[in-house]
Amino acid sequence: MKKIIIAAFTFLSITATAQQKDYTYYKTIAVGDQSGWDYVAADELNRNIYFSHATKTLVASMDNDSLVGEIPKTFGVHGIAIDNELNKGFISNGKANSVTVFNLKTFAVIDTIAVNGINPDAILYDEYSKKVFAFNGKTNNVTVIDAASLKIVASITLPGKPEFGVTDLKGKIYVNIEDKSELVQIDAVTLTVLKTWTVAPGDEPSGLAIDRANNLLFSVCSNKELIVFDIKKEKVIDSIPIGGRVDAVVFDPQSKLIYSSNGEGNVTIIKQQSISSYKIVQTLTTQKGCKTMMLDSKTKKIYLPAAKYEGDTKKILPGSFEILIFR
Repeated sequence: MKKIIIAAFTFLSITATAQQKDYTYYKTIAVGDQSGWDYVAADELNRNIYFSHATKTLVASMDNDSLVGEIPKTFGVHGIAIDNELNKGFISNGKANSVTVFNLKTFAVIDTIAVNGINPDAILYDEYSKKVFAFNGKTNNVTVIDAASLKIVASITLPGKPEFGVTDLKGKIYVNIEDKSELVQIDAVTLTVLKTWTVAPGDEPSGLAIDRANNLLFSVCSNKELIVFDIKKEKVIDSIPIGGRVDAVVFDPQSKLIYSSNGEGNVTIIKQQSISSYKIVQTLTTQKGCKTMMLDSKTKKIYLPAAKYEGDTKKILPGSFEILIFR
């Protein structure tokens, strides 16, 4: 009898996986202007999600899907990093060459730090080293900030233009080098570059995600390829086709889904069946320009900044900026 029960349970588990529900449109958060945008970041502890928006950073609640706050004067904002331990957020201001530090609960600005580089783009908080890494796109370097003292403690020279970074939470930082089609490994303690690898056949990598349990990196590239890189083997082990104009990728370790947000107007959703096996399970239609996104790991909703454009141009129509939610 036990064997029959186990077999039945296994069959039901496999069936549930095979019948995984497709994402569909859920809701729109209307914002109503025509400014641009870049990265999205989630504060899972406080249940807030942050959207970069040209000269300001918008805050929405992930529980009621409505705007709850705003951090002004973040000129040329690109990314947002979260430090829950110290209740601090960090915003990279590309046009101001600075990092805005703010309170995660009140959204009040704590400090503004001038970086030792030009155009801070992606930004990352590393829980292991307790440091913030601001990746400067026009000077090919990283400004490293101590999260507690808010002092700059180092500048790391990179071999090319950094695009996005992730941490393994064990002392290593990984960053895409867009103009060289490379991955760089940084020691989070010594603050030095350890290794550089190619992501070929990927070209011009932008978004980067990490599977910490299996030591894998997922790098999305402009030639419509998602690259699977094995850190231990130090090589690319797979390549999966995705959409065009990609700029972000998210990996959910619970569902084993990888989301690639493509500015051509869709999200490629890929199932990690094993470390070496991947399957596209859905191509979700979104909207032209939806190149960045974030996942709420609790509800599995995905959030994408969007706007409507004038014909086939890149000119945003007045009052059309919005946040699309799918679940």
